[in-house]
Amino acid sequence: MKSLAIAIGTYNALMWRTLIAFVLAIILMIFKPFKWPNKEALRVHIIRGSVTSVMAFTFFWGLARTPVAEAIAISFIAPLIALYLSAILLGETIEKKAILASLLGLGGVGIIIAAKLQGEFSNDVQWGIAAILFSATLYAWNLVLQRQQALVANPIEIATFQNSIVSLILLLFAPWFLAAPDTAYAPELIGAAFCGVISSMFISWGYARAQAQALVPLEYSIFIWACLFGWIYFHESVSIATLLGTILIVSGCLMATWQSKPPKEPPHPIPNID
Repeated sequence: MKSLAIAIGTYNALMWRTLIAFVLAIILMIFKPFKWPNKEALRVHIIRGSVTSVMAFTFFWGLARTPVAEAIAISFIAPLIALYLSAILLGETIEKKAILASLLGLGGVGIIIAAKLQGEFSNDVQWGIAAILFSATLYAWNLVLQRQQALVANPIEIATFQNSIVSLILLLFAPWFLAAPDTAYAPELIGAAFCGVISSMFISWGYARAQAQALVPLEYSIFIWACLFGWIYFHESVSIATLLGTILIVSGCLMATWQSKPPKEPPHPIPNID
Protein backbone atom coordinates (compact mmCIF):
# COMPACT_ATOMS: atom_id res chain seq x y z
CA MET A 1 0.00 0.00 0.00
CA LYS A 2 2.91 2.37 0.61
CA SER A 3 4.36 1.78 -2.84
CA LEU A 4 0.88 2.11 -4.39
CA ALA A 5 0.16 5.34 -2.50
CA ILE A 6 3.43 6.79 -3.79
CA ALA A 7 2.83 5.62 -7.36
CA ILE A 8 -0.88 6.34 -7.97
CA GLY A 9 -1.85 8.46 -4.95
CA THR A 10 -3.38 7.49 -1.63
CA TYR A 11 -6.99 7.95 -2.72
CA ASN A 12 -6.72 5.75 -5.82
CA ALA A 13 -4.64 3.11 -4.03
CA LEU A 14 -7.21 2.83 -1.25
CA MET A 15 -10.23 3.12 -3.57
CA TRP A 16 -9.21 0.36 -5.96
CA ARG A 17 -7.91 -1.86 -3.20
CA THR A 18 -11.21 -1.57 -1.32
CA LEU A 19 -13.32 -2.25 -4.42
CA ILE A 20 -11.29 -5.38 -5.20
CA ALA A 21 -11.55 -6.48 -1.57
CA PHE A 22 -15.33 -6.03 -1.74
CA VAL A 23 -15.51 -8.32 -4.78
CA LEU A 24 -13.35 -10.93 -3.02
CA ALA A 25 -15.62 -10.80 0.05
CA ILE A 26 -18.70 -11.26 -2.15
CA ILE A 27 -17.09 -14.34 -3.71
CA LEU A 28 -16.46 -15.77 -0.23
CA MET A 29 -20.11 -15.22 0.66
CA ILE A 30 -21.12 -17.63 -2.10
CA PHE A 31 -19.80 -20.42 0.09
CA LYS A 32 -21.81 -19.27 3.12
CA PRO A 33 -25.55 -18.47 3.05
CA PHE A 34 -26.08 -14.74 3.54
CA LYS A 35 -28.52 -13.38 6.06
CA TRP A 36 -29.14 -9.64 6.28
CA PRO A 37 -27.78 -8.36 9.63
CA ASN A 38 -30.10 -7.17 12.36
CA LYS A 39 -30.40 -3.52 13.35
CA GLU A 40 -27.66 -3.66 16.00
CA ALA A 41 -25.17 -5.41 13.73
CA LEU A 42 -25.92 -3.03 10.85
CA ARG A 43 -25.35 -0.03 13.13
CA VAL A 44 -21.91 -1.34 14.16
CA HIS A 45 -21.05 -2.10 10.51
CA ILE A 46 -21.86 1.45 9.47
CA ILE A 47 -19.99 3.07 12.35
CA ARG A 48 -16.85 0.97 11.87
CA GLY A 49 -16.94 1.36 8.09
CA SER A 50 -17.16 5.14 8.45
CA VAL A 51 -14.32 5.26 10.97
CA THR A 52 -12.19 2.92 8.87
CA SER A 53 -12.53 5.03 5.72
CA VAL A 54 -10.99 8.09 7.40
CA MET A 55 -8.55 6.07 9.48
CA ALA A 56 -7.18 4.13 6.50
CA PHE A 57 -6.84 7.17 4.24
CA THR A 58 -4.95 9.26 6.80
CA PHE A 59 -2.69 6.35 7.73
CA PHE A 60 -1.71 5.46 4.16
CA TRP A 61 -1.31 9.15 3.29
CA GLY A 62 1.11 9.51 6.21
CA LEU A 63 2.81 6.19 5.45
CA ALA A 64 3.71 7.43 1.97
CA ARG A 65 5.65 10.27 3.62
CA THR A 66 7.40 8.52 6.52
CA PRO A 67 9.51 5.36 6.93
CA VAL A 68 7.44 2.23 7.61
CA ALA A 69 8.98 1.47 11.01
CA GLU A 70 8.54 5.03 12.30
CA ALA A 71 4.97 5.21 10.98
CA ILE A 72 4.03 2.01 12.80
CA ALA A 73 5.83 3.18 15.95
CA ILE A 74 3.82 6.40 16.03
CA SER A 75 0.59 4.48 15.47
CA PHE A 76 1.25 2.46 18.62
CA ILE A 77 -0.44 5.14 20.66
CA ALA A 78 -3.69 3.50 19.50
CA PRO A 79 -3.49 0.24 21.51
CA LEU A 80 -2.84 2.22 24.70
CA ILE A 81 -5.92 4.38 24.11
CA ALA A 82 -7.95 1.31 23.14
CA LEU A 83 -7.20 -0.45 26.41
CA TYR A 84 -9.05 2.26 28.26
CA LEU A 85 -11.78 2.62 25.64
CA SER A 86 -12.49 -1.09 26.06
CA ALA A 87 -13.23 -0.41 29.72
CA ILE A 88 -15.47 2.58 28.93
CA LEU A 89 -17.34 1.16 25.92
CA LEU A 90 -17.26 -2.59 26.57
CA GLY A 91 -17.26 -2.66 30.37
CA GLU A 92 -14.08 -4.75 30.49
CA THR A 93 -11.96 -4.74 33.63
CA ILE A 94 -8.41 -3.65 32.88
CA GLU A 95 -5.89 -5.84 34.67
CA LYS A 96 -2.71 -4.39 36.12
CA LYS A 97 -0.68 -6.68 33.87
CA ALA A 98 -2.34 -5.23 30.76
CA ILE A 99 -1.68 -1.67 31.92
CA LEU A 100 1.97 -2.39 32.69
CA ALA A 101 2.41 -4.18 29.36
CA SER A 102 0.92 -1.28 27.42
CA LEU A 103 3.13 1.23 29.22
CA LEU A 104 6.20 -0.90 28.54
CA GLY A 105 5.33 -1.02 24.87
CA LEU A 106 4.62 2.70 24.81
CA GLY A 107 8.00 3.32 26.41
CA GLY A 108 9.62 1.49 23.51
CA VAL A 109 7.71 3.66 21.06
CA GLY A 110 8.79 6.76 22.99
CA ILE A 111 12.46 5.85 22.60
CA ILE A 112 12.04 5.45 18.84
CA ILE A 113 10.19 8.72 18.38
CA ALA A 114 12.64 10.61 20.62
CA ALA A 115 15.55 9.38 18.51
CA LYS A 116 13.72 10.35 15.33
CA LEU A 117 12.98 13.84 16.62
CA GLN A 118 16.69 14.52 16.95
CA GLY A 119 16.94 14.66 13.15
CA GLU A 120 15.53 17.24 10.76
CA PHE A 121 12.05 16.85 9.31
CA SER A 122 10.78 18.02 5.95
CA ASN A 123 7.28 19.45 5.69
CA ASP A 124 6.08 16.21 4.10
CA VAL A 125 7.35 14.15 7.03
CA GLN A 126 5.81 16.53 9.56
CA TRP A 127 2.41 16.31 7.86
CA GLY A 128 2.86 12.56 7.55
CA ILE A 129 3.45 12.21 11.29
CA ALA A 130 0.40 14.39 12.02
CA ALA A 131 -1.76 12.26 9.72
CA ILE A 132 -0.60 9.03 11.38
CA LEU A 133 -1.27 10.43 14.86
CA PHE A 134 -4.81 11.36 13.78
CA SER A 135 -5.26 7.92 12.23
CA ALA A 136 -3.99 6.27 15.41
CA THR A 137 -6.65 8.04 17.47
CA LEU A 138 -9.35 6.67 15.16
CA TYR A 139 -7.67 3.27 15.18
CA ALA A 140 -8.04 3.10 18.95
CA TRP A 141 -11.80 3.44 18.51
CA ASN A 142 -11.64 0.95 15.64
CA LEU A 143 -10.02 -1.66 17.88
CA VAL A 144 -12.97 -1.46 20.26
CA LEU A 145 -15.46 -1.51 17.38
CA GLN A 146 -13.77 -4.70 16.13
CA ARG A 147 -14.66 -6.38 19.39
CA GLN A 148 -18.27 -5.16 19.27
CA GLN A 149 -18.61 -6.15 15.62
CA ALA A 150 -17.11 -9.61 16.13
CA LEU A 151 -19.76 -10.42 18.74
CA VAL A 152 -22.69 -9.78 16.39
CA ALA A 153 -21.46 -10.91 12.95
CA ASN A 154 -19.34 -13.58 11.29
CA PRO A 155 -15.97 -12.75 9.67
CA ILE A 156 -17.20 -12.92 6.06
CA GLU A 157 -20.11 -10.59 6.80
CA ILE A 158 -17.75 -8.16 8.53
CA ALA A 159 -15.29 -8.14 5.62
CA THR A 160 -18.12 -7.62 3.11
CA PHE A 161 -19.85 -4.79 4.90
CA GLN A 162 -16.64 -3.02 5.89
CA ASN A 163 -15.33 -2.94 2.32
CA SER A 164 -18.72 -1.98 0.88
CA ILE A 165 -19.20 0.92 3.29
CA VAL A 166 -15.64 2.19 2.85
CA SER A 167 -16.09 1.96 -0.93
CA LEU A 168 -19.33 3.93 -0.84
CA ILE A 169 -17.75 6.67 1.27
CA LEU A 170 -14.67 6.91 -0.94
CA LEU A 171 -16.83 6.98 -4.09
CA LEU A 172 -18.29 10.28 -2.89
CA PHE A 173 -14.95 11.86 -3.82
CA ALA A 174 -14.58 10.00 -7.13
CA PRO A 175 -15.57 12.95 -9.38
CA TRP A 176 -12.49 14.84 -8.15
CA PHE A 177 -9.86 12.18 -7.49
CA LEU A 178 -10.67 8.80 -9.09
CA ALA A 179 -8.41 7.68 -11.94
CA ALA A 180 -7.92 4.29 -13.55
CA PRO A 181 -4.48 2.96 -12.60
CA ASP A 182 -2.07 1.39 -15.04
CA THR A 183 -2.61 -2.38 -15.40
CA ALA A 184 0.96 -2.86 -14.22
CA TYR A 185 -0.27 -2.12 -10.69
CA ALA A 186 -2.98 -4.82 -10.81
CA PRO A 187 -0.92 -7.51 -8.99
CA GLU A 188 -0.12 -5.11 -6.13
CA LEU A 189 -3.74 -3.95 -5.85
CA ILE A 190 -5.07 -7.51 -5.86
CA GLY A 191 -2.44 -8.58 -3.33
CA ALA A 192 -3.24 -5.67 -1.04
CA ALA A 193 -6.97 -6.43 -1.31
CA PHE A 194 -6.44 -10.14 -0.61
CA CYS A 195 -4.31 -9.39 2.47
CA GLY A 196 -6.90 -6.89 3.68
CA VAL A 197 -9.81 -9.34 3.42
CA ILE A 198 -7.99 -12.30 4.97
CA SER A 199 -6.50 -10.27 7.83
CA SER A 200 -9.88 -8.69 8.57
CA MET A 201 -11.48 -12.13 8.81
CA PHE A 202 -8.77 -13.49 11.12
CA ILE A 203 -8.97 -10.42 13.36
CA SER A 204 -12.78 -10.67 13.56
CA TRP A 205 -12.53 -14.36 14.45
CA GLY A 206 -10.04 -13.60 17.22
CA TYR A 207 -11.94 -10.64 18.67
CA ALA A 208 -15.06 -12.80 19.01
CA ARG A 209 -13.16 -15.10 21.34
CA ALA A 210 -11.04 -12.88 23.60
CA GLN A 211 -11.21 -9.56 25.37
CA ALA A 212 -9.88 -6.51 23.56
CA GLN A 213 -7.36 -5.81 26.34
CA ALA A 214 -5.80 -9.25 25.82
CA LEU A 215 -5.52 -8.86 22.04
CA VAL A 216 -4.68 -5.18 21.66
CA PRO A 217 -1.09 -5.48 22.98
CA LEU A 218 -0.40 -7.93 20.15
CA GLU A 219 -0.58 -4.90 17.88
CA TYR A 220 2.94 -4.12 19.10
CA SER A 221 4.33 -7.13 17.22
CA ILE A 222 3.49 -5.34 13.95
CA PHE A 223 6.60 -3.25 14.51
CA ILE A 224 8.87 -6.22 13.87
CA TRP A 225 7.33 -6.76 10.44
CA ALA A 226 7.42 -3.03 9.74
CA CYS A 227 11.18 -2.99 10.30
CA LEU A 228 11.67 -6.06 8.14
CA PHE A 229 9.51 -4.98 5.20
CA GLY A 230 10.71 -1.38 5.34
CA TRP A 231 14.26 -2.65 5.04
CA ILE A 232 13.52 -5.19 2.26
CA TYR A 233 11.25 -3.12 0.04
CA PHE A 234 12.26 0.50 0.73
CA HIS A 235 15.86 0.12 1.97
CA GLU A 236 14.96 1.89 5.21
CA SER A 237 17.62 1.41 7.88
CA VAL A 238 16.86 0.40 11.46
CA SER A 239 18.69 2.36 14.17
CA ILE A 240 19.93 1.17 17.58
CA ALA A 241 17.11 3.18 19.18
CA THR A 242 14.61 1.35 16.98
CA LEU A 243 16.00 -2.02 18.03
CA LEU A 244 15.94 -1.04 21.72
CA GLY A 245 12.37 0.16 21.38
CA THR A 246 11.43 -3.09 19.68
CA ILE A 247 12.81 -5.09 22.62
CA LEU A 248 10.57 -3.16 25.01
CA ILE A 249 7.59 -3.54 22.70
CA VAL A 250 8.02 -7.30 22.36
CA SER A 251 8.50 -7.58 26.13
CA GLY A 252 5.18 -5.84 26.59
CA CYS A 253 3.53 -8.27 24.17
CA LEU A 254 4.89 -11.28 26.04
CA MET A 255 3.79 -9.86 29.37
CA ALA A 256 0.27 -9.11 28.16
CA THR A 257 -0.27 -12.49 26.51
CA TRP A 258 1.38 -14.70 29.14
CA GLN A 259 -1.21 -17.32 29.95
CA SER A 260 -2.67 -17.37 33.42
CA LYS A 261 -5.67 -19.30 34.72
CA PRO A 262 -8.58 -18.64 32.36
CA PRO A 263 -11.79 -17.26 33.82
CA LYS A 264 -14.54 -19.77 34.54
CA GLU A 265 -17.00 -17.77 32.47
CA PRO A 266 -16.13 -15.92 29.24
CA PRO A 267 -16.42 -12.12 29.52
CA HIS A 268 -18.99 -12.16 26.72
CA PRO A 269 -21.04 -15.03 25.30
CA ILE A 270 -19.82 -16.01 21.85
CA PRO A 271 -22.80 -15.94 19.49
CA ASN A 272 -23.41 -18.78 17.08
CA ILE A 273 -22.26 -16.91 13.98
CA ASP A 274 -19.94 -19.50 12.40
